[in-house]
Amino acid sequence: MKHCPLVPLARTPPSAGFTLIEILVVIIVIGLLAGLVGPRILGHVSEAKTATARAQIELLSVALDNYRLDNGSYPTTEQGLQALQEKPTREPIPTNWRGPYLRKAVPLDPWGRAYNYRSPGQHDPSGFDLFSLGRDGQAGGEGEDADVGSGQ
Repeated sequence: MKHCPLVPLARTPPSAGFTLIEILVVIIVIGLLAGLVGPRILGHVSEAKTATARAQIELLSVALDNYRLDNGSYPTTEQGLQALQEKPTREPIPTNWRGPYLRKAVPLDPWGRAYNYRSPGQHDPSGFDLFSLGRDGQAGGEGEDADVGSGQ
């Protein structure tokens, strides 16, 4: 058979894949979504850490109240929260210690630092102050840097 100029030649199908424009549009859409959704997600993470600190402080406060019921007073600042795990050896030594008052070790705050404990408290002279200094570890602050505690 001779090649006839009027008969079209068989075309090969176009190769599968995305064009550069399609890839750029997808990247831009993903960037816009990340820019809009990312800050909201990060905001919830900081709220979750603050809520965790409040919950831990509440649980430690219950343990401190149980300690006071058994011993007549809260642990001193020097005895600290460790008095909830082990019978204090510093004065005043409790005579009716029935601990441990916590099932596990005293937790760190959500930012990895020890909770601050004072007894008698500055905010509650007849009780105690129990607080975290927040993300920045400094007194005061706003947002995630704000202090979280029993007296705040």
